[in-house]
Amino acid sequence: MNPEQKGKISPYPALFLAVVLLVYAVVFILDPDLAARSLARFAALLRQVIPALVLVFLLLFAVDLFLTPKRVAGALGREAGARGWLIATVVGVVSTGPVYLWFPLLADLRKNGMRPALAAAFLYCRSVKLPLVPLMVYYFGWLYTAVLTVFMLGFSVVVGLATERVEEWGGKKEE
Repeated sequence: MNPEQKGKISPYPALFLAVVLLVYAVVFILDPDLAARSLARFAALLRQVIPALVLVFLLLFAVDLFLTPKRVAGALGREAGARGWLIATVVGVVSTGPVYLWFPLLADLRKNGMRPALAAAFLYCRSVKLPLVPLMVYYFGWLYTAVLTVFMLGFSVVVGLATERVEEWGGKKEE
């Protein structure tokens, strides 16, 4: 963001909303039944998304309230060590919901000192789905499931370190 743009509010979200409302108005005039069905589907989608958004905002509030930059740096920063990796992988495995809902929380944690490697490991570990493990065992067996899970958790560290290294290289080029 350019320094002169800092603090200015973009008109594009309001413009987008105005265009969408205009389209709905035109559709309502041309085909009221289609507009009613469309609004009903939108309302149903909104009912599904609102609980997840409320959860994310509550988590963001809790993070801002309880996690100081010093705490984040201690638990998930450069000096976190094995404990930080353990936190990132375990929380990544048990996390649920769409991944895009975790992005604001991770961005906030990164601003407060979380290592890029741990954020990448968290995202990588989300591919291990505990509720699906019994189904995987049923179809592929215990050995396959155990080996795949161990590899996924192990490679989360490799991917995290590689992501951090690439980010560091990219940061040096900008300077």
